[in-house]
Formats: sequence, C-alpha cells, structure tokens
Amino acid sequence: MGSLSIWHWLIVLAIVLVVFGTKKLRGAGGDLGAAVKNFKTAMKEGEEDAPKTLDQLAQSGGKTASEARQHDEHKS
Repeated sequence: MGSLSIWHWLIVLAIVLVVFGTKKLRGAGGDLGAAVKNFKTAMKEGEEDAPKTLDQLAQSGGKTASEARQHDEHKS
C-alpha cells in the first residue's frame, strides 16, 4: 500500500486527460516551457551584467560592502 505501481499512474494519467483534455495540457506544457526559457535567459543576462556593474563601481571609486565593513572595523 506504500507506493503506486505503474498501473495506478496510468489510471491517474487517463483521468487527467479526460478531465482536462489534451489541448489544455499541451497549452500548460507550452507555458511552463516558456517560463523556464525566460528564467534561463534572465539568469544569463544577470551574469553578464554583474561584472560590468562591479567594474563601474571600481572606476567610480565606490566601495563594495566588504570594503566598507573593513573600513568600519579599522575605525573602531
């Protein structure tokens, strides 16, 4: 009674197909795929932008958070 066999999963799949229909399931799968693709694209863009902002910070003479903490520790 602990785990479900392959037959249980096939029955559940058949019920889901009858209730929702293949068109809705296909649309939901497409939406999920598009969301994953957009997430990966955003992650790549974030990785590309991060070094640029650090370089800009260094050129402008700004301090990073760790540099500011070190400066504050040396003051006290």
